[in-house]
Amino acid sequence: MIIFTQKYDTKMKNIKFLLILNLIGSVGFVVAQNTISIEDIYKNNTFKAEFVTSGNAMRDGNHFTTAGFADENMKEPAVVIREYASGKQSGVFFKLNELIPDGKTLPVEMDEYSISPDESKVLIATEREQIYRHSTIENNYIYDLKTKKMFLLSANGKQRLAAFSPDGNSVSFVRNNNIFIANLITGIESKVTNDGKWNEIINGGTDWVYEEEFALTKGLYWSPDSKKLAYYRFDESNVKEFSMAMYNTGLYPSNYSYKYPKAGEENSKVSIHVYDLTAKKSIAVQVGENTDQYIPRVMWTKKLNTLAFLRLNRLQNTIELVLANANDGTSKVIYSETSDTYLEVYDPIIFLDDSASFLWTSDKDGWVHEYQIGMNGKIINQLTKGEWDITSVYGYDYSTKTLFYQSNEGNSIQRAVYAIKLDGKGKKKLSSQLGSNSASFSKGMKYFINTYSNANVPYYITSNKADGTVLQVLQDNAKLKLKTESYGFAKKEFFTITNREGISLNAWMIKPSQLLAGVKYPVMQVVYGGPRSNMVVDSWAGSALCWHEMLVQQGVIIVAVDNRGTEFRGKKFKKCTYGKMGKLESEDQIDAAKYLGTLPYIDKERIGIWGWSYGGYMSSLCLAVGADVFKTAIAVAPVTNWRYYDSIYTERYMGLPKDNANGYDEYSPVNNMDKLKGKLLLVHGSGDDNVHFQNSIALINALVAANKQYDFYMYPDKNHGIRGGNSTIHLYTKMTNFIKANL
Repeated sequence: MIIFTQKYDTKMKNIKFLLILNLIGSVGFVVAQNTISIEDIYKNNTFKAEFVTSGNAMRDGNHFTTAGFADENMKEPAVVIREYASGKQSGVFFKLNELIPDGKTLPVEMDEYSISPDESKVLIATEREQIYRHSTIENNYIYDLKTKKMFLLSANGKQRLAAFSPDGNSVSFVRNNNIFIANLITGIESKVTNDGKWNEIINGGTDWVYEEEFALTKGLYWSPDSKKLAYYRFDESNVKEFSMAMYNTGLYPSNYSYKYPKAGEENSKVSIHVYDLTAKKSIAVQVGENTDQYIPRVMWTKKLNTLAFLRLNRLQNTIELVLANANDGTSKVIYSETSDTYLEVYDPIIFLDDSASFLWTSDKDGWVHEYQIGMNGKIINQLTKGEWDITSVYGYDYSTKTLFYQSNEGNSIQRAVYAIKLDGKGKKKLSSQLGSNSASFSKGMKYFINTYSNANVPYYITSNKADGTVLQVLQDNAKLKLKTESYGFAKKEFFTITNREGISLNAWMIKPSQLLAGVKYPVMQVVYGGPRSNMVVDSWAGSALCWHEMLVQQGVIIVAVDNRGTEFRGKKFKKCTYGKMGKLESEDQIDAAKYLGTLPYIDKERIGIWGWSYGGYMSSLCLAVGADVFKTAIAVAPVTNWRYYDSIYTERYMGLPKDNANGYDEYSPVNNMDKLKGKLLLVHGSGDDNVHFQNSIALINALVAANKQYDFYMYPDKNHGIRGGNSTIHLYTKMTNFIKANL
């Protein structure tokens, strides 16, 4: 293995260089019995972790369904029933070879399944096609578990968002932007809306930007009594289209166009409606006179015929919880919050049995905590307090009045599972191991499955009582742990770096297990750096970790630093970048690189940085504004000008372009390429519907205008993830070679 420490011009220095190489070989620089390869990571799945999924908790509260086998010889794939208490398989829910539709002879290939509320039927999704990153259309089948009969939900074309009604007698779905209800008893399919049209009107679904930025694809909500169906309607007629050439394999490329609102441009007009199944008509809910707003959540409350929804203004600095009468559509605001920067949507909002209060997550006291709030908008109680953040809310046990959640109390890079009473008393830590713990609860919150890992230990999965008692180990990934040891994975070590403002930044480093005396190593900083993100978390990082371990084996030290603006260090740390994205983040990454350059085993002349998406924005920006510090950068699918990115995300953190022109422009990479000194590798998929290929075109134009050389890789028709075929292995081979050549 060759480590280039510097250029040697004299004969004596060449001899010294050869001695270093011989020394590396003699002491066994790579202590692994095996050498990690890109094929191991991205083709052979050598380091793939095993999971236990518990996405379908059963109604008895004691069992869950998961993938398994119907026989001891593991030859019959099935969805099986397992006990939370013992972890043992207690039955077979259905066998995959039973999924044979009427009139067919072969079983379908199941993409996903959901269970009816009475657990007598299963909705089977097949032949799935992607719409956007998180949305799909598919053919759905109903499989009757008692009769073993299987029939097509609808013969009139593929559907999306198919869902059982609470009574299990109907299934709602969307096709061609219209809503339908299939009655499973009569077999009649009825149409709820008629005006749906691609790139104009969406009923029952959401538009691209809601899906991407509010994590919302579902736009259909059954009332608890199955008598009404609430739904979204998006009018995106005036939203500007973005077009992409799709090259495919034909003689001429096709043109793909869809509605994508960029910062400052017109958004969809969003309304909420309620369809009455008995009256067979819809009413409009009063959502406010201002149509230039967002409605990021809709839900039914505990009170009959009462709907709730969240409303955000365009600047996203005022959020309101609104109650609506599902019979006449009238509405009223019951709670609101404002901010001098921005507000985010936290899930879930939990309505309590008394119908007089609800649980609400907020960072209003400077940290993300849970509150009980009355329907009059008055805070009844703050359940959690302290200089730490709730990182996830799992649910509420109505019988014991207990909230279950995840937080980083005690250590900002770790995650633990907790329980606390409604009155804020009796807080208990339910997970015992230090690192990252996440929970998936049973119906009724009696049990949970805990998935644990740390930076150097893959997933360890147990079933637990609600009080935290471990009942059974479901998966320990012992084989993977042994494999990482046999491949000589170096330990990921955590530390902190102090920036120019005296603020402590969380960081981690992976370096060779044995550092050679007198050898200075190159460094590659990996960065994301954007809002609602953390790179520095004490958890297993999967294939990303494995690739970094491979680079370490080849003599490159890998470092990550969470700059200001990242998540779960309190509101002040997160929101200080408002209106000036890129400025403080790049300062922190530059300060980190300068600190690393002072360490005796690091070569300050060979520090690079790489990232994807927001990380690509950061790496390209840092190579320019930190030109004297960073010597190389890889930017994959980068935003290069915030004016090109979508309205919801960009305006949340930057305000409107017309109000903050300098903030948008000053730290856009396209306006800083004249400062560039180091080597840049730019990578993008031409079919990226999220961060458009336009961003890389603009950066290339800026590089050419500044007469700066660069390397560029384009992946035809690939989206933001650059996946499919050999794309992943091809990309990581290119990046590996680039790092070796330039560091």
